[in-house]
Amino acid sequence: MSEESAADLARTPLYDEHRALGATLVGFAGYAMPVRYEPGIMAEHTRTRSAAGLFDVSHMGQLRLDGAGAVAALERLVPGDIAGLAPAAMRYTQFTNDDGGILDDLIATRTEDGLVLVVNAACKDADIAHLGEKLEGDVVLTVLAERALIALQGPKAAAVLDRIAPGCARLPFMTTGFFAIEGADALVSRSGYTGEDGFEVSLPDEAAPALWRRLAADPDVEPAGLGARDSLRLEAGLCLYGHDIDETTSPVEAGLAWSIGKRRRREGGFPGAERIQSELAEGPQRRRVGIRPDGRAPAREGTTVLNTKGEEIGTITSGGFGPTAGGPVAMGYVAAEAAEVGRPVSLLVRGRPRPATIVKLPFVPHTYHRP
Repeated sequence: MSEESAADLARTPLYDEHRALGATLVGFAGYAMPVRYEPGIMAEHTRTRSAAGLFDVSHMGQLRLDGAGAVAALERLVPGDIAGLAPAAMRYTQFTNDDGGILDDLIATRTEDGLVLVVNAACKDADIAHLGEKLEGDVVLTVLAERALIALQGPKAAAVLDRIAPGCARLPFMTTGFFAIEGADALVSRSGYTGEDGFEVSLPDEAAPALWRRLAADPDVEPAGLGARDSLRLEAGLCLYGHDIDETTSPVEAGLAWSIGKRRRREGGFPGAERIQSELAEGPQRRRVGIRPDGRAPAREGTTVLNTKGEEIGTITSGGFGPTAGGPVAMGYVAAEAAEVGRPVSLLVRGRPRPATIVKLPFVPHTYHRP
Protein backbone atom coordinates (compact mmCIF):
# COMPACT_ATOMS: atom_id res chain seq x y z
CA MET A 1 0.00 0.00 0.00
CA SER A 2 1.52 3.32 -1.03
CA GLU A 3 1.80 6.30 1.30
CA GLU A 4 -0.59 8.17 -1.00
CA SER A 5 -3.30 5.53 -0.71
CA ALA A 6 -2.67 5.13 3.01
CA ALA A 7 -3.35 8.84 3.53
CA ASP A 8 -6.92 8.36 2.32
CA LEU A 9 -7.65 5.52 4.74
CA ALA A 10 -8.69 5.50 8.37
CA ARG A 11 -6.38 3.82 10.88
CA THR A 12 -7.26 1.60 13.79
CA PRO A 13 -5.56 2.20 17.16
CA LEU A 14 -3.26 -0.72 16.28
CA TYR A 15 -1.95 0.69 12.99
CA ASP A 16 1.54 1.34 14.39
CA GLU A 17 1.66 -2.20 15.82
CA HIS A 18 0.95 -3.66 12.39
CA ARG A 19 3.66 -1.51 10.81
CA ALA A 20 6.15 -2.57 13.48
CA LEU A 21 5.41 -6.23 12.75
CA GLY A 22 5.97 -5.78 9.02
CA ALA A 23 2.36 -6.36 8.02
CA THR A 24 1.24 -6.00 4.42
CA LEU A 25 -1.46 -3.34 4.67
CA VAL A 26 -4.39 -2.98 2.28
CA GLY A 27 -7.46 -0.79 2.09
CA PHE A 28 -10.53 -2.55 3.49
CA ALA A 29 -13.86 -0.87 4.29
CA GLY A 30 -12.06 2.47 4.34
CA TYR A 31 -9.34 1.35 6.77
CA ALA A 32 -5.68 0.45 6.38
CA MET A 33 -5.77 -3.17 7.54
CA PRO A 34 -3.19 -5.99 7.69
CA VAL A 35 -3.87 -8.67 5.09
CA ARG A 36 -0.84 -10.76 6.18
CA TYR A 37 2.29 -10.68 8.30
CA GLU A 38 5.74 -12.07 7.56
CA PRO A 39 4.91 -15.79 8.14
CA GLY A 40 2.17 -15.62 5.50
CA ILE A 41 -1.53 -16.47 5.34
CA MET A 42 -1.05 -20.25 5.44
CA ALA A 43 1.05 -20.09 8.61
CA GLU A 44 -1.35 -17.65 10.28
CA HIS A 45 -4.32 -19.86 9.40
CA THR A 46 -2.62 -23.01 10.69
CA ARG A 47 -1.46 -21.32 13.89
CA THR A 48 -5.01 -20.20 14.64
CA ARG A 49 -6.30 -23.75 14.23
CA SER A 50 -3.51 -25.26 16.37
CA ALA A 51 -2.81 -22.59 18.98
CA ALA A 52 -4.06 -18.97 18.78
CA GLY A 53 -4.36 -16.24 16.15
CA LEU A 54 -4.51 -12.56 17.04
CA PHE A 55 -6.69 -10.29 14.88
CA ASP A 56 -7.35 -6.56 14.80
CA VAL A 57 -11.07 -6.12 14.16
CA SER A 58 -11.28 -2.53 15.39
CA HIS A 59 -12.71 -1.47 12.02
CA MET A 60 -16.00 -3.12 12.98
CA GLY A 61 -18.78 -0.87 14.23
CA GLN A 62 -19.52 -0.91 17.96
CA LEU A 63 -22.82 0.66 18.99
CA ARG A 64 -24.85 0.94 22.17
CA LEU A 65 -28.61 1.20 22.60
CA ASP A 66 -29.74 2.52 25.98
CA GLY A 67 -33.18 2.94 27.44
CA ALA A 68 -36.12 0.85 28.59
CA GLY A 69 -37.38 0.51 25.03
CA ALA A 70 -34.10 -0.67 23.47
CA VAL A 71 -34.99 -4.35 23.25
CA ALA A 72 -38.42 -3.83 21.71
CA ALA A 73 -37.03 -1.22 19.33
CA LEU A 74 -34.34 -3.55 18.02
CA GLU A 75 -36.79 -6.44 17.67
CA ARG A 76 -38.76 -4.31 15.21
CA LEU A 77 -35.68 -4.27 12.95
CA VAL A 78 -34.31 -7.83 13.22
CA PRO A 79 -35.80 -11.36 13.19
CA GLY A 80 -33.74 -12.51 16.19
CA ASP A 81 -35.24 -13.08 19.66
CA ILE A 82 -33.68 -10.16 21.51
CA ALA A 83 -36.22 -10.15 24.35
CA GLY A 84 -35.20 -13.71 25.21
CA LEU A 85 -31.57 -12.75 25.81
CA ALA A 86 -30.36 -13.20 29.36
CA PRO A 87 -28.08 -10.50 30.81
CA ALA A 88 -24.55 -10.77 29.34
CA ALA A 89 -25.75 -13.15 26.61
CA MET A 90 -25.17 -12.57 22.89
CA ARG A 91 -27.22 -13.30 19.79
CA TYR A 92 -26.40 -13.37 16.09
CA THR A 93 -29.09 -11.76 13.93
CA GLN A 94 -29.62 -9.58 10.84
CA PHE A 95 -31.07 -6.23 9.88
CA THR A 96 -33.64 -7.08 7.20
CA ASN A 97 -35.38 -4.93 4.62
CA ASP A 98 -39.06 -4.94 3.68
CA ASP A 99 -38.39 -7.64 1.07
CA GLY A 100 -36.74 -9.95 3.60
CA GLY A 101 -33.23 -9.28 2.29
CA ILE A 102 -30.28 -8.79 4.63
CA LEU A 103 -29.02 -5.22 5.13
CA ASP A 104 -26.26 -6.45 7.47
CA ASP A 105 -25.61 -9.18 9.99
CA LEU A 106 -24.67 -8.33 13.55
CA ILE A 107 -24.14 -9.52 17.10
CA ALA A 108 -26.37 -8.13 19.86
CA THR A 109 -25.35 -8.37 23.54
CA ARG A 110 -27.75 -7.77 26.41
CA THR A 111 -26.42 -5.45 29.10
CA GLU A 112 -27.98 -4.39 32.39
CA ASP A 113 -29.52 -1.28 30.87
CA GLY A 114 -29.57 -1.87 27.12
CA LEU A 115 -27.76 -3.53 24.25
CA VAL A 116 -24.33 -3.47 22.63
CA LEU A 117 -24.19 -4.17 18.88
CA VAL A 118 -21.23 -5.14 16.69
CA VAL A 119 -21.86 -4.54 12.98
CA ASN A 120 -19.78 -4.99 9.84
CA ALA A 121 -17.22 -2.33 8.96
CA ALA A 122 -18.43 -1.81 5.41
CA CYS A 123 -22.04 -1.38 6.59
CA LYS A 124 -21.63 0.54 9.83
CA ASP A 125 -22.37 4.02 8.45
CA ALA A 126 -25.51 2.70 6.75
CA ASP A 127 -26.46 0.79 9.91
CA ILE A 128 -26.08 3.89 12.06
CA ALA A 129 -28.29 5.84 9.67
CA HIS A 130 -30.80 2.98 9.56
CA LEU A 131 -31.01 2.83 13.35
CA GLY A 132 -31.25 6.60 13.61
CA GLU A 133 -34.20 6.59 11.25
CA LYS A 134 -36.02 3.48 12.41
CA LEU A 135 -35.54 3.25 16.19
CA GLU A 136 -38.75 3.99 18.05
CA GLY A 137 -39.45 4.75 21.66
CA ASP A 138 -37.20 5.95 24.47
CA VAL A 139 -33.91 4.72 23.01
CA VAL A 140 -30.52 6.45 22.84
CA LEU A 141 -28.06 5.33 20.15
CA THR A 142 -24.37 5.83 20.95
CA VAL A 143 -21.54 5.11 18.51
CA LEU A 144 -18.60 3.69 20.46
CA ALA A 145 -16.07 5.27 18.13
CA GLU A 146 -13.19 5.28 20.61
CA ARG A 147 -13.13 1.60 21.46
CA ALA A 148 -10.86 -0.94 19.79
CA LEU A 149 -11.79 -4.58 19.17
CA ILE A 150 -9.21 -7.37 19.35
CA ALA A 151 -9.98 -11.02 18.54
CA LEU A 152 -7.99 -13.93 19.95
CA GLN A 153 -9.01 -17.21 18.32
CA GLY A 154 -7.92 -20.82 18.62
CA PRO A 155 -7.68 -23.77 21.04
CA LYS A 156 -5.14 -22.00 23.29
CA ALA A 157 -6.94 -18.65 23.31
CA ALA A 158 -8.67 -19.29 26.66
CA ALA A 159 -5.46 -20.18 28.48
CA VAL A 160 -3.60 -17.20 26.99
CA LEU A 161 -6.27 -14.60 27.75
CA ASP A 162 -7.03 -16.01 31.20
CA ARG A 163 -3.48 -15.15 32.26
CA ILE A 164 -4.28 -11.51 31.51
CA ALA A 165 -7.96 -11.44 32.50
CA PRO A 166 -8.40 -14.19 35.14
CA GLY A 167 -11.85 -15.74 34.98
CA CYS A 168 -12.55 -15.16 31.29
CA ALA A 169 -11.89 -18.85 30.55
CA ARG A 170 -15.07 -19.68 32.48
CA LEU A 171 -17.26 -17.75 30.04
CA PRO A 172 -19.43 -20.04 27.87
CA PHE A 173 -19.73 -19.46 24.13
CA MET A 174 -21.77 -16.35 23.22
CA THR A 175 -21.60 -14.72 26.64
CA THR A 176 -19.73 -11.68 27.91
CA GLY A 177 -18.12 -10.27 31.02
CA PHE A 178 -16.35 -7.10 32.14
CA PHE A 179 -12.69 -7.43 33.08
CA ALA A 180 -9.94 -4.99 34.05
CA ILE A 181 -7.32 -5.16 31.27
CA GLU A 182 -4.40 -2.76 30.95
CA GLY A 183 -6.03 -0.53 33.56
CA ALA A 184 -9.20 -0.24 31.50
CA ASP A 185 -12.73 -1.60 31.69
CA ALA A 186 -12.87 -4.21 28.91
CA LEU A 187 -15.89 -6.10 27.61
CA VAL A 188 -14.77 -9.65 26.83
CA SER A 189 -17.02 -11.87 24.73
CA ARG A 190 -16.49 -15.57 24.03
CA SER A 191 -17.13 -15.36 20.33
CA GLY A 192 -15.42 -14.86 16.99
CA TYR A 193 -15.63 -15.64 13.30
CA THR A 194 -13.17 -18.44 12.67
CA GLY A 195 -15.10 -21.51 13.84
CA GLU A 196 -12.61 -21.85 16.70
CA ASP A 197 -13.05 -21.21 20.39
CA GLY A 198 -11.96 -17.68 21.15
CA PHE A 199 -12.68 -14.20 22.39
CA GLU A 200 -13.25 -10.64 21.25
CA VAL A 201 -12.07 -7.88 23.59
CA SER A 202 -13.59 -4.39 23.37
CA LEU A 203 -11.55 -1.78 25.22
CA PRO A 204 -10.66 1.93 24.97
CA ASP A 205 -8.39 2.88 22.08
CA GLU A 206 -5.57 4.01 24.37
CA ALA A 207 -5.39 0.62 26.12
CA ALA A 208 -5.43 -1.48 22.94
CA PRO A 209 -1.74 -1.30 21.88
CA ALA A 210 -0.47 -2.56 25.24
CA LEU A 211 -2.88 -5.51 25.19
CA TRP A 212 -1.94 -6.31 21.58
CA ARG A 213 1.77 -6.36 22.47
CA ARG A 214 1.21 -8.61 25.48
CA LEU A 215 -0.80 -11.06 23.44
CA ALA A 216 1.54 -10.97 20.43
CA ALA A 217 4.52 -11.72 22.71
CA ASP A 218 2.96 -14.97 23.93
CA PRO A 219 4.68 -17.98 22.31
CA ASP A 220 1.30 -19.58 21.57
CA VAL A 221 0.01 -16.55 19.65
CA GLU A 222 0.53 -15.53 16.00
CA PRO A 223 -0.73 -12.16 14.71
CA ALA A 224 -3.00 -12.83 11.73
CA GLY A 225 -4.47 -10.65 9.01
CA LEU A 226 -7.53 -10.45 6.82
CA GLY A 227 -6.29 -13.24 4.53
CA ALA A 228 -6.27 -15.85 7.28
CA ARG A 229 -9.50 -14.50 8.74
CA ASP A 230 -11.18 -15.10 5.38
CA SER A 231 -9.86 -18.63 4.87
CA LEU A 232 -10.79 -19.55 8.44
CA ARG A 233 -14.37 -18.27 8.18
CA LEU A 234 -14.79 -19.93 4.77
CA GLU A 235 -13.72 -23.33 6.14
CA ALA A 236 -16.14 -22.73 9.04
CA GLY A 237 -18.98 -22.11 6.56
CA LEU A 238 -19.59 -18.59 7.88
CA CYS A 239 -21.10 -15.89 5.68
CA LEU A 240 -19.25 -12.77 4.58
CA TYR A 241 -21.56 -9.80 4.09
CA GLY A 242 -21.54 -8.45 0.55
CA HIS A 243 -20.56 -11.85 -0.80
CA ASP A 244 -22.57 -14.73 0.72
CA ILE A 245 -25.36 -12.51 2.03
CA ASP A 246 -26.70 -9.15 0.87
CA GLU A 247 -29.94 -7.26 0.31
CA THR A 248 -31.14 -9.88 -2.20
CA THR A 249 -30.70 -12.90 0.09
CA SER A 250 -32.98 -13.86 2.96
CA PRO A 251 -31.82 -15.49 6.21
CA VAL A 252 -33.63 -18.69 5.19
CA GLU A 253 -31.91 -18.93 1.80
CA ALA A 254 -28.59 -18.29 3.51
CA GLY A 255 -29.02 -21.18 5.93
CA LEU A 256 -29.44 -18.81 8.87
CA ALA A 257 -32.94 -19.89 9.92
CA TRP A 258 -31.40 -21.21 13.16
CA SER A 259 -30.93 -17.55 14.20
CA ILE A 260 -34.71 -16.92 14.18
CA GLY A 261 -36.33 -18.11 17.41
CA LYS A 262 -39.70 -19.84 17.62
CA ARG A 263 -41.50 -16.79 18.98
CA ARG A 264 -40.24 -14.54 16.19
CA ARG A 265 -41.12 -17.15 13.56
CA ARG A 266 -44.64 -17.27 14.91
CA GLU A 267 -45.24 -13.60 15.67
CA GLY A 268 -43.24 -11.86 12.93
CA GLY A 269 -43.17 -8.12 13.49
CA PHE A 270 -39.87 -7.44 11.70
CA PRO A 271 -39.12 -6.16 8.17
CA GLY A 272 -39.67 -8.79 5.49
CA ALA A 273 -41.48 -11.11 7.89
CA GLU A 274 -44.02 -12.21 5.26
CA ARG A 275 -41.35 -13.56 2.91
CA ILE A 276 -39.24 -15.06 5.68
CA GLN A 277 -42.19 -16.80 7.34
CA SER A 278 -43.29 -18.15 3.96
CA GLU A 279 -39.81 -19.53 3.25
CA LEU A 280 -39.65 -21.09 6.71
CA ALA A 281 -42.94 -22.86 6.05
CA GLU A 282 -42.57 -23.79 2.39
CA GLY A 283 -38.83 -23.62 1.76
CA PRO A 284 -36.86 -21.07 -0.29
CA GLN A 285 -36.29 -21.25 -4.03
CA ARG A 286 -32.53 -21.44 -3.57
CA ARG A 287 -30.16 -22.43 -0.79
CA ARG A 288 -26.61 -21.67 0.29
CA VAL A 289 -24.48 -24.82 0.06
CA GLY A 290 -20.92 -26.00 0.46
CA ILE A 291 -19.09 -27.10 -2.68
CA ARG A 292 -15.86 -29.10 -3.01
CA PRO A 293 -14.20 -28.74 -6.41
CA ASP A 294 -12.27 -31.76 -7.64
CA GLY A 295 -8.53 -31.29 -8.00
CA ARG A 296 -6.52 -28.40 -6.57
CA ALA A 297 -7.84 -25.38 -8.48
CA PRO A 298 -10.07 -23.11 -6.34
CA ALA A 299 -13.47 -21.86 -7.52
CA ARG A 300 -13.71 -18.10 -7.20
CA GLU A 301 -16.65 -15.82 -6.49
CA GLY A 302 -18.92 -15.44 -9.50
CA THR A 303 -18.23 -18.92 -10.92
CA THR A 304 -21.35 -20.45 -12.49
CA VAL A 305 -22.61 -23.76 -11.08
CA LEU A 306 -24.07 -26.27 -13.57
CA ASN A 307 -26.01 -29.51 -13.10
CA THR A 308 -25.04 -32.74 -14.82
CA LYS A 309 -27.09 -31.68 -17.86
CA GLY A 310 -25.03 -28.52 -18.26
CA GLU A 311 -27.86 -26.26 -17.06
CA GLU A 312 -27.08 -23.28 -14.85
CA ILE A 313 -28.35 -23.84 -11.29
CA GLY A 314 -26.39 -21.34 -9.21
CA THR A 315 -23.34 -19.21 -8.49
CA ILE A 316 -20.29 -19.35 -6.21
CA THR A 317 -20.23 -16.52 -3.65
CA SER A 318 -17.00 -17.38 -1.77
CA GLY A 319 -14.18 -19.69 -2.74
CA GLY A 320 -10.52 -20.37 -2.12
CA PHE A 321 -8.03 -22.86 -0.76
CA GLY A 322 -8.82 -24.38 2.63
CA PRO A 323 -5.53 -25.13 4.41
CA THR A 324 -7.16 -27.28 7.11
CA ALA A 325 -9.60 -28.88 4.65
CA GLY A 326 -6.61 -29.76 2.48
CA GLY A 327 -7.98 -28.44 -0.81
CA PRO A 328 -10.26 -25.94 -2.50
CA VAL A 329 -13.56 -25.08 -0.80
CA ALA A 330 -16.43 -22.87 -1.88
CA MET A 331 -19.90 -21.69 -0.92
CA GLY A 332 -22.68 -20.51 -3.15
CA TYR A 333 -26.37 -20.60 -3.96
CA VAL A 334 -28.08 -23.28 -6.03
CA ALA A 335 -31.71 -24.03 -6.84
CA ALA A 336 -33.34 -25.68 -3.83
CA GLU A 337 -34.11 -28.88 -5.73
CA ALA A 338 -30.40 -29.26 -6.50
CA ALA A 339 -29.08 -28.56 -3.00
CA GLU A 340 -28.85 -32.03 -1.49
CA VAL A 341 -25.51 -33.15 -0.09
CA GLY A 342 -23.59 -35.48 -2.38
CA ARG A 343 -25.01 -34.16 -5.65
CA PRO A 344 -22.40 -33.90 -8.42
CA VAL A 345 -22.20 -30.52 -10.16
CA SER A 346 -19.87 -28.70 -12.52
CA LEU A 347 -18.17 -25.34 -12.15
CA LEU A 348 -17.76 -23.28 -15.29
CA VAL A 349 -14.12 -22.10 -15.22
CA ARG A 350 -12.76 -20.26 -18.28
CA GLY A 351 -15.58 -21.67 -20.35
CA ARG A 352 -14.93 -25.29 -19.36
CA PRO A 353 -17.01 -27.32 -16.86
CA ARG A 354 -14.98 -28.80 -14.00
CA PRO A 355 -16.35 -31.45 -11.63
CA ALA A 356 -17.38 -30.65 -8.07
CA THR A 357 -19.71 -31.96 -5.36
CA ILE A 358 -22.22 -30.34 -3.03
CA VAL A 359 -21.14 -31.07 0.55
CA LYS A 360 -22.33 -30.40 4.07
CA LEU A 361 -21.19 -27.22 5.83
CA PRO A 362 -18.94 -26.50 7.62
CA PHE A 363 -15.84 -27.84 5.90
CA VAL A 364 -14.01 -27.85 9.26
CA PRO A 365 -16.01 -28.62 12.45
CA HIS A 366 -16.63 -25.77 14.88
CA THR A 367 -14.92 -25.99 18.27
CA TYR A 368 -16.93 -23.43 20.23
CA HIS A 369 -16.78 -23.71 24.03
CA ARG A 370 -20.13 -25.07 25.16
CA PRO A 371 -19.68 -26.52 28.66
